[in-house]
Amino acid sequence: MEMRRRRKVKIVATLGPSSSDYQMIRALFEAGADVFRLNMSHGTHEEQAARHAIIRQIENDLGRPIAILADLQGPKLRVGAFTAGAHDLEEGDKFRFDLDPADGDSNRVCLPHPEIFAALKPGATLLVNDGKIRLRVESCNADFADCVVTVGGTISNRKGVNVPDVVLPLAALSEKDRSDLEFTCELGVDWLALSFVQRPEDVTEARTLAKGRAAVLAKIEKPAALGAFNEILAAADGIMVARGDLGVELPVTSVPPIQKRLVRACRAAAKPVIVATQMLESMIESPMPTRAEVSDVATAIYEGADAVMLSAESAAGRYPVEAVKTMDSVAQSVESDPTYREIIESSRRVKRSTVADGIVAAAREIAEATDVNAICCFTQTGTTASLVARERPSVPILALTPVMGTARRLCLTWGVHCVPTSEKIDRFKAAVVNAAKAARAYGFASENDQIVVTAGVPFNVRGTTNILRVAPCDERLIYSTDPE
Repeated sequence: MEMRRRRKVKIVATLGPSSSDYQMIRALFEAGADVFRLNMSHGTHEEQAARHAIIRQIENDLGRPIAILADLQGPKLRVGAFTAGAHDLEEGDKFRFDLDPADGDSNRVCLPHPEIFAALKPGATLLVNDGKIRLRVESCNADFADCVVTVGGTISNRKGVNVPDVVLPLAALSEKDRSDLEFTCELGVDWLALSFVQRPEDVTEARTLAKGRAAVLAKIEKPAALGAFNEILAAADGIMVARGDLGVELPVTSVPPIQKRLVRACRAAAKPVIVATQMLESMIESPMPTRAEVSDVATAIYEGADAVMLSAESAAGRYPVEAVKTMDSVAQSVESDPTYREIIESSRRVKRSTVADGIVAAAREIAEATDVNAICCFTQTGTTASLVARERPSVPILALTPVMGTARRLCLTWGVHCVPTSEKIDRFKAAVVNAAKAARAYGFASENDQIVVTAGVPFNVRGTTNILRVAPCDERLIYSTDPE
């Protein structure tokens, strides 16, 4: 297997019934998956632990860091059951939601979430079954809401409910989520995806519970999260644009511009952003995607997203490997298009205020103005590599780190090839020599090429990126020209 990717954007693949054994998960990695998602909405702890162990075995067998993302379910709002199993609602019908646990009928059903009734006001909208049914609240109090149907359809047992107009007094972490968070952190995942985020405090709570064992990624799927996005972005380590629920709670026509705004904001903040949901959905059943799906994936890549994600396509579909290969092919095609670089460079909006900002900007400019083959950075926490990636350079980024957890987390970051280092680096000359060796070993440069090396001196101190060197990839020249 080739030890490097031929693209900058990363691919996240969800594991599930179609992708649970060693052979399939390895095939997904070799096809191009950089991050594996464990969907905690499905499967037992034992099943997820088995998948985690397989990923780590593949990582050990291939000698490449692999990131694991645990996606927490979040609170699920659902109606109760119906006596007849289902009922048709037509536009103009009156319908009540209440706390009565008795089975529902054509006039009412239990909605066992008093928090919803506490937040509802007349005029608010309730969506049922992924927005297929829409109702407007006419009157309500602490234990019921009388509604009128504005878009009809069939309502049936335990269908999901969305409340787009109000911030619900619900924690983003349910009791199940708390249990799953502790389990996955102890297991050793690298990222936690937090569902149902409405406010920055939701992210802060998850970070407190994670205790630094995993980075926290906030899923943007609620209108309330858009109103507090800057604060959520500041609190989180990364963002997922979860377009499925956004498209339910907002007009579908608003999702594309929202996606563009969120991706650009994350790029400016040097925090990874995943574009997710329905990217190659037809490949659940078909070995070929639709042209519209290919265009959708390409659009996210043109925008400069750090990663694109497969959900049911790789978890439960008939063609999981083909889906990953398709994403990989689309990415390589887009990134080889001259228009791609034009778009990336014109959309670069970075406010630089620190020495580190200046160093990484200079590294990109030098690399693009000369015959430099790669930018190599030494990092403890991943900050330097993230800042380099924020610049979206045209050359590859090699991130060398002695911290395996950092190497794994950086697998989600645009353009970064992670290289775990066994030896502790405490002098810049040693850093340059190791960078040159890594660039040659992974096929980014030959002895006749040059690289840019960035680091922080003194070493092993967070946030000290302050030095840049253009160096040859021949150690003999390094030893003869580099200062101590």
